[in-house]
Amino acid sequence: MIETLNTDCFCISLDRAALRRTLQADPAAGGLERLIEERCPNLFAALPVFVSREHVDAMAQIIRAVETVVALPAYEAELAWAPAIARFDPGARGVFMGYDFHVGTEGPRLIEINTNAGGALLNAVLGRAQRACCDEVAELVTGPVPSVALEQAFIDMFAAEWRASGREGLPKRIAIVDEDPERQFLYPEFLLFAHMFRRFGMDAVVLAPRDLAFDGRTLRDAHGPIDLVYNRLTDFSLEHPTHAAVRSAYLAGAAVVTPHPRAHSLYADKRNLSLLSDPERLRQWAVEASVVDKLIRGVARTELVSGKAADRLWSARRKLFFKPAAGYASKAAYRGEKITRRVWEEILAGEYVAQEFVPPGARRIGPGQDMKVDVRNYVYAGKVQLLAARLYQGQTTNMRTAGGGFAPVLTSAPDQPANSAAALAQARHGATPPPGAPARGAVLPQRHP
Repeated sequence: MIETLNTDCFCISLDRAALRRTLQADPAAGGLERLIEERCPNLFAALPVFVSREHVDAMAQIIRAVETVVALPAYEAELAWAPAIARFDPGARGVFMGYDFHVGTEGPRLIEINTNAGGALLNAVLGRAQRACCDEVAELVTGPVPSVALEQAFIDMFAAEWRASGREGLPKRIAIVDEDPERQFLYPEFLLFAHMFRRFGMDAVVLAPRDLAFDGRTLRDAHGPIDLVYNRLTDFSLEHPTHAAVRSAYLAGAAVVTPHPRAHSLYADKRNLSLLSDPERLRQWAVEASVVDKLIRGVARTELVSGKAADRLWSARRKLFFKPAAGYASKAAYRGEKITRRVWEEILAGEYVAQEFVPPGARRIGPGQDMKVDVRNYVYAGKVQLLAARLYQGQTTNMRTAGGGFAPVLTSAPDQPANSAAALAQARHGATPPPGAPARGAVLPQRHP
């Protein structure tokens, strides 16, 4: 299996010089590589993660199964927890849906969905800065879209959002919006997006919502109208008073906002997983048997935490993971075996889900040093654009573990024998970890899968 390379292959690694050149390629992005090194030095892992074509295809099938159910009126009608703003349908689907999986020997299991999944553009840059020392590993592919074509795919996605909202052409001016953006961990990516939009002929600015105003017709900042908001806020319903301009412009159709509250309610509220992993409910909705099977096998079983189920869930806590329903970035999430009675009372008082604990994958980065792994599928309109892994230690992903961070996912091409490249590479190099050693070979070529 190709996954054995996660313990045995150390012959492909991040070419930091190539990464620096990529970040410096745009004069407008001057100093960005220094900002990344200072702000988030563990943003990029040194080694890639290997995932079999079988498991890559299985993740795509689970994603399509989720999309099938989300499209059902009966599913939307069941979302009693959805806020009123979710009933407004702007036409756009929402950019950068993130489907996060733990991939083990029994296959991938979906643990959560995010609607403003960060890191896509950073991973596009990362994919162009990998080195391999053997042809067998270089034959592996980085995902459905080659790294060199990802920026165009992202621009096409924003253009599709623009058209789905009833517009023609392209937006003239885009605002990348987050609360106090310069203090955000992924601020370097906000700058990368602004540079990307400008290269494709659109003006772009990075703003806080307080910098925007809506006069009933036009959303604008101090320098002029804003046509599209790339929304990185974690106030998913746009309820905070400082987000009123964005909310009003969104509901008035005066600006395209993506991702938006409706997308979060349909996909990313973690209570939704209690429906997507419930076979009886799915069958009541007359979901096709093959789709039900993919969801039951592929979605981590999830249920709502309630006082009625408190004793049972406490007794079973060692096999569970507890997450806030509207949480993000693993905040206030708890492995059941580690929670205290005090934390348990907080969980019961809040809006939480209990999810079966699915062990993460593993990637060896040196002798006796393994990192936990989850795999993110960046998805638009039900189709996977990009695969990326996150390496970490501890309870949840954190991007602060030495040796961890974002990592490319390498897999075999659809027409390549599943184990050929893996077997040859493993036989040629074996387990030869070179901690701290420079990468060998050439920059990994970009190929269509």
